[in-house]
Amino acid sequence: MEIKDNELLRQFEIETDKGLLSVEYSLQERKIFLTRLNNEQESTQISSNDFIKGILELVKQRKLRVVPTHPKIVSFFRKNPSYKEMLPPGIRI
Repeated sequence: MEIKDNELLRQFEIETDKGLLSVEYSLQERKIFLTRLNNEQESTQISSNDFIKGILELVKQRKLRVVPTHPKIVSFFRKNPSYKEMLPPGIRI
């Protein structure tokens, strides 16, 4: 899975067999706000979760903290407590 960071549109993108899947983001200081999950076609939950995991690996390499604002991304953090260490101090989900 190759995730493209489109800095011009401020989104992570991946092309799937069902269309383009993207997550919009906003950078502030040492935090990245994951603001929107876009599906051109309704994709399976498994591919969305794998895509979010790939994004979090990229963010981890850049040593940024993650602030999820989209409900599907927040629910991903609730279901996967191992990623909660990437949240900034004071953010509880």
